[in-house]
Amino acid sequence: MIVGYVSDEHYLALADVSIEFMKDEKLVGHTKSFMSGAVESDLPAGNYRMTFGKPGYGSKHVEITLPVKEPIKFRLLSDKLIGYMWPKWSVSGEKSTIRINSAASCRVELFRYGLKKESHGVVTWLDEHGPRAMIQMLPDDDISQTGVQFSRVGFPNPLMIWRLTAPEESGLYYIHLENEAGEFWSMPWVVAPKKPKAKIAVLAATNNWNAYNNFGGRSNYINDEGLPARPTINSRQDLARYLGTATSQMYPNDSYPPISFERPEYGNVIAKDEKVTDPMGGRLASTLAPGMWRLLGWLEREGYEYDVYSDAQLRDGTLDLDAYKVLLTEMHPEYWYREEYERVRDWVFERDGRFMYLGGNGIDCEVEYVDDSTVRYLTDHTDAGTDMGVWLEGKERKFDNRFHKTYESPAKLVGVIFTHVGEGTAAPYECRNSDHWIFNGTGLKNGDKFGEKSLHERVPGGASGHETDKRTPNTGEGFISLAMGCNPGEDSGAEMVYKDFPGKGGQVFSTGSITYISCLLVDEAVSRITKNVLNKFLQ
Repeated sequence: MIVGYVSDEHYLALADVSIEFMKDEKLVGHTKSFMSGAVESDLPAGNYRMTFGKPGYGSKHVEITLPVKEPIKFRLLSDKLIGYMWPKWSVSGEKSTIRINSAASCRVELFRYGLKKESHGVVTWLDEHGPRAMIQMLPDDDISQTGVQFSRVGFPNPLMIWRLTAPEESGLYYIHLENEAGEFWSMPWVVAPKKPKAKIAVLAATNNWNAYNNFGGRSNYINDEGLPARPTINSRQDLARYLGTATSQMYPNDSYPPISFERPEYGNVIAKDEKVTDPMGGRLASTLAPGMWRLLGWLEREGYEYDVYSDAQLRDGTLDLDAYKVLLTEMHPEYWYREEYERVRDWVFERDGRFMYLGGNGIDCEVEYVDDSTVRYLTDHTDAGTDMGVWLEGKERKFDNRFHKTYESPAKLVGVIFTHVGEGTAAPYECRNSDHWIFNGTGLKNGDKFGEKSLHERVPGGASGHETDKRTPNTGEGFISLAMGCNPGEDSGAEMVYKDFPGKGGQVFSTGSITYISCLLVDEAVSRITKNVLNKFLQ
């Protein structure tokens, strides 16, 4: 009988895990897991304590009852240094806990990330009296839903959990971890102000960070409909994404299990010596917190003060939009709560709000709040613009995007919507409205190219790229076209637009490109255009 399958934090099968079965304090059986991670036993019915051990992984005990109704997903955590702040966003003066997994004594230092990494000093060294006592245990089953729950098992004394008070100054903070084994890890912490102190609010796309986080073996891009019964042995042979059998993001929205924020984020790790002007390598960095850091660095270089908030803090009203002149997004704000969209839309339409949408493929999918640690992504894109059948097979496009399918088209707010045309390419923009005030001081004329220099290494080539947005029939009147990306293919580039809403309405500037922010620190024209907009919106 198969009792279960053993896997690691990535839901990769673990072979040769040593397993003991204890009953009434006596050893009654032992085995090892197979290559598939399978654990077999022919023990009679009853209650047992199983003990798991494998070099390089944390050992643990599990209480089970045989026979099992279905195979158990046993999870072991590797000895790697990892961690996260919990909660991942706070208001100045609130406390957050430092949760880490480390096989060695670990040094903790706090930094604020702006134009430079500003150290706030060493916070502590995390260690304990017991051997390997900073090694955590994963819950069994689907930890993408439950969260990893660090610092819950074996932490009976509150003094064993290190709490950090959010600094007074708002910003993107990072905690640096370095242990005596020579490992390094960094993890973001969004700190909002207790009271607004600037005229500019920057929105961290924390929903997006979570959607792309596959810690636990699941994200909104792999196993989005839930973990399969057996762990992965070879991704290219086992995962539907690579077998051509996936109907990913086309299931009914009520079929998607929730995804927890309470997980370490590999995509948000920033190297110890990395500078804000360094190119962004890897697959995810340029669309997550490391990309946002480039925006904050540019704001500080140009002398702008700002406050930072998470998606959740806009949803729950912690971010009071009426206290600010301008709201800025980072480069890939794909996943939004309906409540945060409504707050921004109404602020712009009715109360002179000024919104700078500086990303691409934004407000594409609605996020449903489950609780303070968990959300559900309403990710069914059937018949929407991102449906591959619409793009490749000429299927009727009934909705601009997933957000349109569940609520309304964001084109009425930002003017442009992502399409697959041009995806994975990058190029400069071409100026198409040089008389507009947005181009003041740039020297650009119609037909001139700008946005050629970029820090984006995954999709290098220019400010219009990676994923790009264009106008749709739902855009409505009043949006002025300023520039168009020169990406290969017809109508494949990002369309830069501006609108001054009538009456008590405000203003919107949209770049429609993920790679735009990656050019701010290195491309003079992109920097000047963005300054022109900010200065106008701050008036």
